[in-house]
Amino acid sequence: MLAITPAPSHGLLGRNLLRTSDLSISELESLLRLAIYLKARPLHEQHALLRSRTLAMLFEKPSLRTRVSFEVAMTQLGGETLFANGSEFLVGSRETPEDAARVLSRYVDAIVVRTHAHEPLERFADASSVPVINGLSALAHPCQSLADMLTIAERFGNIAGLRMCYLGDARNNVAASLAEAAVMLGATIHFASPTTHRPSEAFLAHLASLSRPGAARAFTDPVRAVRGADVLYTDVWTSMGEERYSERNDAMLRPYAVTDDLLSFAQPHAIFMHCLPAHRGEEVASGVIDGERSAVFDQAENRLHAQKALLVALLTDCKGMPL
Repeated sequence: MLAITPAPSHGLLGRNLLRTSDLSISELESLLRLAIYLKARPLHEQHALLRSRTLAMLFEKPSLRTRVSFEVAMTQLGGETLFANGSEFLVGSRETPEDAARVLSRYVDAIVVRTHAHEPLERFADASSVPVINGLSALAHPCQSLADMLTIAERFGNIAGLRMCYLGDARNNVAASLAEAAVMLGATIHFASPTTHRPSEAFLAHLASLSRPGAARAFTDPVRAVRGADVLYTDVWTSMGEERYSERNDAMLRPYAVTDDLLSFAQPHAIFMHCLPAHRGEEVASGVIDGERSAVFDQAENRLHAQKALLVALLTDCKGMPL
C-alpha cells in the first residue's frame, strides 16, 4: 500500500467556533480576508467549494438573518442544509447533548446550533466529530461579530486604533462577542450602561487578556462613552426569553438610546450599527437607524459573506484562497 502524505492544512480546518475568542488574532484576521475575497468573487466561482457537503441547523430560538444567511451561504457554495427547530431538537432535553452530537456527526459535515444556555452547547461541541458553530447562545454570538468586523473594515479600512461604543445592555451576547473581536483587532471599546447592565469585572479582565490594558472601559455617562467614537452600536434592550424584564429595562436603559443628539458627540464620520431586529423609538431613533450614517443593512448582508468564509475555512483546506 502506498503511503499518502496528508496535505497541509490551516489551523481552522475541522474546528468549532463557540466564542469569538476561540480564534487567535491571526485567525480572526484571516477569516476577514477570506470573507472579503469571497464577497468579491462571482457566484459561479464559489459553487464548487462545498459541493456534496451538508450543514445541519438546529435552532431552539427563532431567527431570520442567521437561518437565511447560512442557508443561502451553503447553497451558493454548492452544499445543502437541513433544519430542525426547537420542537424537534432541544439541547440536553430530549437526549443528552453528547448523544445528539455523536449521531448527527455521522450524518452531516458541520452543525450550527442556536440555543439558550451555553454550557450544553459546549458539551455538544466537545462530543461532535464535525465542526460546530454557535449561531447564538446566551453567552456569545460570534457569527454576528465576524459580520460586524467585516462591515467596519469595509468602512474604515483598518480596525486597529478605532474607538467603538456599545450602548444599552452591555452584558448581552452581542456586546460580548463584539467586544472580543474589537479588542483582538486593536480597537478600543467603551460600554455605556447603568451599573446594573455593565459587563462584569471578570469579563473586563477577560478582554484585557485579549488586548492591551485599557482597551475596554465601562461608563455610566453615555456622552462620556460616546465622545469621539468612530462606531456606535446598540441592540434591543430585552433579549429573547427575558420579556419579563421589558418594563424594567425600558426604564433603566432609556438614557442610553441612540438619538441624533447623542450621535452628535461621536466623530463626524461615525457610523451606527445594530444587529437587528430593531425597535425604533426605543433603543434607537428612526432618524439614526434609517439615516445616512447607518451601516445596519450592510451588517445584515455581511452575515452571508462572513459565514461563507467561516464554512469554507472549517470545511476545506482553502487552497488558493487568502487564509
